[in-house]
Amino acid sequence: MARKPKFKITPIGGLGEIGKNMTLFERNGEGFLIDCGIMFPANDMHGVDYIIPDYRWLEEREDIRLHGVAFTHGHEDHIGAVQHVVRSFPGIPLYATPLTTGLLQVKLKNARLLKSTKIHTFDAGDTIKIGPFKLESFHVCHSIPNCVGYGIETPYGMIVHTGDYKFDNTPVHGRKTDYAKLAGFAQRGVVLLMADSTNADRAGWTQSEAVIDGALDKVFRAAKGRIMVATFASLVSRVQQVVNAARNHKRKVCITGYTMSEYAKIARKLGYLDVEDDMLVSIGQAQAMPPRKVVFMVTGSQGEPSAVLGKLAAGRHRQLDVRDGDTIILSSHPIPGNEEMVYRTINRLIERGADVVYDPIEAVHVSGHACQEEMRLMLNLTQPKYLMPVHGETRHLHLHAKLSADNGVPAENVVMVENGVTVELGSGGISIGERQPGGYVFVDGSGVGDVGRAVIRDREILAQDGFVLVSVNVDQRSGKLIDEPRIVSRGFVYLKDAEDFLDQIRDNITDVVNRSRNLNGNRRNLVEESLGKLIYNETKRRPMIFSIVNEV
Repeated sequence: MARKPKFKITPIGGLGEIGKNMTLFERNGEGFLIDCGIMFPANDMHGVDYIIPDYRWLEEREDIRLHGVAFTHGHEDHIGAVQHVVRSFPGIPLYATPLTTGLLQVKLKNARLLKSTKIHTFDAGDTIKIGPFKLESFHVCHSIPNCVGYGIETPYGMIVHTGDYKFDNTPVHGRKTDYAKLAGFAQRGVVLLMADSTNADRAGWTQSEAVIDGALDKVFRAAKGRIMVATFASLVSRVQQVVNAARNHKRKVCITGYTMSEYAKIARKLGYLDVEDDMLVSIGQAQAMPPRKVVFMVTGSQGEPSAVLGKLAAGRHRQLDVRDGDTIILSSHPIPGNEEMVYRTINRLIERGADVVYDPIEAVHVSGHACQEEMRLMLNLTQPKYLMPVHGETRHLHLHAKLSADNGVPAENVVMVENGVTVELGSGGISIGERQPGGYVFVDGSGVGDVGRAVIRDREILAQDGFVLVSVNVDQRSGKLIDEPRIVSRGFVYLKDAEDFLDQIRDNITDVVNRSRNLNGNRRNLVEESLGKLIYNETKRRPMIFSIVNEV
């Protein structure tokens, strides 16, 4: 009797990190993806706009046919790389709930890919067919409407992929996580649970989104001037809560930033954002209104320099500024790794005269992810044979694994893998397969993947110690300097205040050139090496050094 082909799962992104979630499911040469998100760059990734999953090995595979991408919800860490995936796999169909479809359409329209991309829209609870695969969607609560997880049928039992979830019994949009569907999967036999691990280090239960209403009301009541609320562009439920608070306090709402404005239009069109036309005003109208009558919705809650809040903190926004008496609310938690940028932004806003409100000062944000007790509930509802912690840094994944040992999944049945490692499900249970090559793919402007670790390292050196450029003209026959070396420096020392040191540099260059008359092809390297030693000995800095030796 022929053995059944194994069902394979390869996380491409989202394990050991927060962001760029993407997972490949395959069997017998057929496959599909769940999510394709981005990750925000760390502080030392100078100039990088965002990071996408490294799926280049999948592009090179000729032994698999991809039938589509199914999305769990519309946050950037789950849909942000869609335009790159659509370009890499032309014609690949997408599957999403109505709001997620709307947000995908905005991204694809901006990338001029909307007309060539087929999006299949379904409602939470629907069963969808992606090629030979059958996925049963189920609603979950998160911090954006229309979130789903998936039950995936396999010959070896159900795989349950939770997506981002929490158990919120008083959700803003009135629909709870589908307890019944999850329990139903358990009755049919869940062989593997792939569950969100983001808050595995937090005890208890995640607070309901409903607590934010009271916190916003308190802040709005105390604010004597303009109010600015910073959050993610896709956090539609938070926009609705701000609109409700503004309505109660007789303020108008100005939604700033292209992406947030486009997302708000889509959410209004689909009925996920209830706001009257006369509640919304433009920036120009808002600037002319009394300060107590307006609320600005802005992006940049993660301290991104190019977002609205980052520009306000630096005084670089073309239409808005921060005034004494402004109240600025950060309705988000810093993504791990972004804490320094967020708190630097807060400090700059305070220096500009704003009253900055953020959690834990007031409960103006709650997490969209399950805490430990909700993770236990998910395990008890689905009763899986195996657990694969996903979506979280390494510490979160390991804490989730420890928690499961007391809740029906023994340690030997917890599958701990990294991005690129294939998990194989067969009649004999689960095994670990091959590891695919991969890493970070940086997106910098219009370039995708052309900036690597070496370039980032160069940028880090330039940011830390700057550069020194020296140019010398050498007589080709005699090997002597024709004129004095020219020196250009940026980010190293202020040349006008360093004349003595510059004289040392000129003397060093002259000495090296005079000693290298018979080494024409090696002069440049000798100049750079000698200059590097001199500069380090005198300053203990290592700027990038470039030399130009013109032989005339």
